[in-house]
Amino acid sequence: MSGDDRIRRRLTDFLKAEAADKGFDLCRITGPDSIPEAPPRLADFLAAGYHGTMDWMAETEARRADPRVLWSAVRSVVLFGMNYGPAHDPRAVLSMPDRAAISVYAQNRDYHDLIKGKLKEVATRFAARGGADVKVFVDTAPVMEKPLAAAAGLGWQGKHTNLVSRTHGSWLFLGSLFTTADLVRDEPERDHCGSCRACLDACPTDAFPAPYKLDARRCISYLTIEHKGPIDPAIREKIGNRIYGCDDCLAACPWNKFAAAASQMKLIAREELKAPAIADLLTLDDAGFRAHFSGSPVKRIGRDRFIRNVLIAAGNSGDRSLIAPCLRLADDASPVVRGMAAWAFSRLMTASEFTKFAAGRADDADADVRAEYERAKADCR
Repeated sequence: MSGDDRIRRRLTDFLKAEAADKGFDLCRITGPDSIPEAPPRLADFLAAGYHGTMDWMAETEARRADPRVLWSAVRSVVLFGMNYGPAHDPRAVLSMPDRAAISVYAQNRDYHDLIKGKLKEVATRFAARGGADVKVFVDTAPVMEKPLAAAAGLGWQGKHTNLVSRTHGSWLFLGSLFTTADLVRDEPERDHCGSCRACLDACPTDAFPAPYKLDARRCISYLTIEHKGPIDPAIREKIGNRIYGCDDCLAACPWNKFAAAASQMKLIAREELKAPAIADLLTLDDAGFRAHFSGSPVKRIGRDRFIRNVLIAAGNSGDRSLIAPCLRLADDASPVVRGMAAWAFSRLMTASEFTKFAAGRADDADADVRAEYERAKADCR
């Protein structure tokens, strides 16, 4: 081994030791040229319209497809994985119609803040040791972390398009460090999905048009988090009581049998967010919403979008006791809230009750809200 190779190895070992010291469960290295299949796959995804209203994906296509377009000086891409495995089955709450389901990743602190803070600590120590330039990313730049993580050997992209690890299943947060240092690269992980289609069959909205392809427009995570307007009426019933994200395809993965519960305290689920009562969530105004979800990624979607989701869960609950808290939202300042309240009423009231109630709502100032009432009245006939 030459002197340069020994330096590369020592610097690589130092970086991985720092990652472990800061609480990362996995740290692997690949090159910026390691995902040549990503650009055509991304182009196909965008051309099919699978990104829905996430226009920023198309706007950043070139930078997203190739790390060297994002930063031309990068020589090594370091991928970090942190386990956030749940200590409970996240699907259990789906059988509790009076309770709401929040995705596992959002049941405590915002992982962006936690992981980026730790990445910056690693990057600072690494830059001081090696003298190289570094940049760190956690969903803050157009980086295709999952293909890069597979190329680096953290796992492989499963048929649900998420990363699967032999040691942590589907429960890994990812972050990346770009550097001008030439580090020792790791071998990619091969696909271990085989003939299994558990994740595909678990999807309640058939969001996978084919293995390894996701249509975000049918994905509950996209619809409840990224999508801003009314949700397609044909999909609402399938959403059930999922009010922020969906873990069904992740939880169905057989490789989760090797996963352990998260050890980072800030990633362990808060008790009040495991299965919150729908009735309580319906009462949240903007200040209450912000206080209740302080430090949580849920807060980023805003109160109106959140209440829209809770109203869908209320409508799917079959619980007539939720009519009263929903009534307080019939005159909400937000049209998207008023519109989804109309749908909830049509599901919780009898046909005659709803027809009588809707008669007084024909003059709503918003066309989408009026359309919701008209559609619901037609369905009640």
